[in-house]
Amino acid sequence: MRAMILAAGRGERMRPLTDHTPKPLLLAGGKPLIVWHIERLVAAGITDLVINHAHLGMQIEQALGDGAQFGARIQYSDEGTALETAGGIAFALHLLGEEPFAVVNGDIYCDYDFSHLTARTNELASSTDMAHLVLVDNPEHNPKGDFGLRGQCVTDVAPKFTFSGIGLYKPALFSGIAGGSKAPLAPLLREQIALNKVSGEHHRGVWMDIGTPQRLDELDKLLHASQNADHV
Repeated sequence: MRAMILAAGRGERMRPLTDHTPKPLLLAGGKPLIVWHIERLVAAGITDLVINHAHLGMQIEQALGDGAQFGARIQYSDEGTALETAGGIAFALHLLGEEPFAVVNGDIYCDYDFSHLTARTNELASSTDMAHLVLVDNPEHNPKGDFGLRGQCVTDVAPKFTFSGIGLYKPALFSGIAGGSKAPLAPLLREQIALNKVSGEHHRGVWMDIGTPQRLDELDKLLHASQNADHV
């Protein structure tokens, strides 16, 4: 199974931190945000990774290289200009293969166990579903949530949870997007949710959307506190 880490965003709300450093390389707990994802993916046995980039993207390639330092194999999708989530995934389909693949937002932190997705891959491949989403409790900045969950079926009915930015998708979900065109993900998902073709799960662990310098600082303190506790 392959995974894609989305790292092409400009990070406007993170300025001035992102004026000279791409958002996924900002440090929290002594590591770039994107490295936390890479290490968790590799720990779950997912070592074939695709990373898209645009803003200051060559810094990402220089920092991570071919992935060997993490036990991974990294390929890059250079968008030049960010194509939004679905557009970026569609642009990288030739690197992702024909089987369901995982996608992770590069600007979140989450202690989700990615081995759960590898277990879901065969289920998704053999079903009519087009996607599987990981949902989390609503943070203060998204109190109304994004999607509902009835059993393992994602709905558009309240009460709603927040989409974590972690999902499993069939390549066919993106087949209607012309390569190199901008396209958001939410409309594609809502279309499939209306057809009852999206499954989901509720992750109750740590999740943070690192959308502001304040949240980055909060995560940094959380991780350092955790590391200090581990050494006691």
